[in-house]
Amino acid sequence: MPPKSDINKAGWEQGDFPILCETCLGDNAFVRMSKQEYGRECGTCTRPFTVFRWNPGQGMRFKTTVICQTCAKVKNVCQTCLLDLEYGLPVQVRDTALALKNQAPTSDINREYYAQNMERDMEGSGGLPDTRRANSAGKEMLKSLARTDPYYKRNRPHICSFFVKGECKRGTECPYRHELPEKNELSSQNIKDRYYGRNDPVAKKILRQNAATSGLQPPEDQSITSLFLTSLPEATTEQSIRAALVASLPSVPPTAFKSVVHVAKNRCAFVNFIDRASAEKAAEAWASGVDIDDTRASVKWGRSRSKPGTGGGGGAGPSTSVAAAS
Repeated sequence: MPPKSDINKAGWEQGDFPILCETCLGDNAFVRMSKQEYGRECGTCTRPFTVFRWNPGQGMRFKTTVICQTCAKVKNVCQTCLLDLEYGLPVQVRDTALALKNQAPTSDINREYYAQNMERDMEGSGGLPDTRRANSAGKEMLKSLARTDPYYKRNRPHICSFFVKGECKRGTECPYRHELPEKNELSSQNIKDRYYGRNDPVAKKILRQNAATSGLQPPEDQSITSLFLTSLPEATTEQSIRAALVASLPSVPPTAFKSVVHVAKNRCAFVNFIDRASAEKAAEAWASGVDIDDTRASVKWGRSRSKPGTGGGGGAGPSTSVAAAS
């Protein structure tokens, strides 16, 4: 750390080696890094920090650290790609699956204190301290989504802007990729959304695909805002169900739950939300089930009551907006 006598550099960060994932570090066993003390501002807290720059392998682009080590420790992420170090997934996916709240402090002093405590706790647990109390359904979901091998394709050179304009004359000697960029939902990404786990397009795509694979693809009928839970414990109550569901969705306010109808005889429950967006977030978080009273409950989308004259069984079931599960 800077000398205490240097007031202007108080709180600035120095480091000897960056916190990186295996993908960003690359497959070169003899990687050479350049180090520049206080080379730039952290992309999240704006404090000057030591910047590292290196080439992860032949034909790859040079990579650099974009956030300080303190912020990386607070979220347990790589300093370059900002993906979780344990699962290799975006923060939003991890926090949604493990029902972790965004508790990262904003002030410099609190951030330093929080990072020190986090580092001490992670030495024994091998991950974020909150994951030790995380539900088993969320951990299984992350294990199924985690990338087991490095994804070096992420280190490819950027697209050549001159080629896009049709003006690149370097041909095969050009160090950048000669291909047209794709315009899709992943085109707009930024550091703070990735770091804080909010509105991350990559995370949204992963959660949506996982929900569809688990049979929880949102139905076309936008009026359906309910989910159907089965295999509930015999001793569970409506209050314990609501408490467990609220705790498993930190990103959804408790007021988003319109009602919880518990059918004790059939060990099932209907969870009605006030809007479709909240229901979709719940379906994404509960794709592998939800733990209620130490028991894994299965989740399905509800379906609308059958309209009169269609011959459906809409009259069965409790008096809610949902009559059965799809």
